Amino acid sequence: MTSSDWVKIYESSYLYKVEIYKGGLEAEGIEAVSINKKDSAYLFGRVELYVKAENAMKAIRLINLIEES
Repeated sequence: MTSSDWVKIYESSYLYKVEIYKGGLEAEGIEAVSINKKDSAYLFGRVELYVKAENAMKAIRLINLIEES
C-alpha cells in the first residue's frame, strides 16, 4: 500500500469533529485514518482525515450528511 492509496477528505482545527466523522465513516464500513498535525505546546495546526481513494466520494457524501444533522 502506498500513500497514493489514501486521500484527504476533511481537515479541521478541532480534533473532536474529525473523530466524530471518522466514527461515522467506520460505522458505515469505511476505513478511515486521522492524522493530528497540531502542535502540542501551542495547539495550532490541523487534524486531517484520510480514506482509501476508492471510498472517497462515498465518505465525502456521508460527512456532508453528518454536518447537515
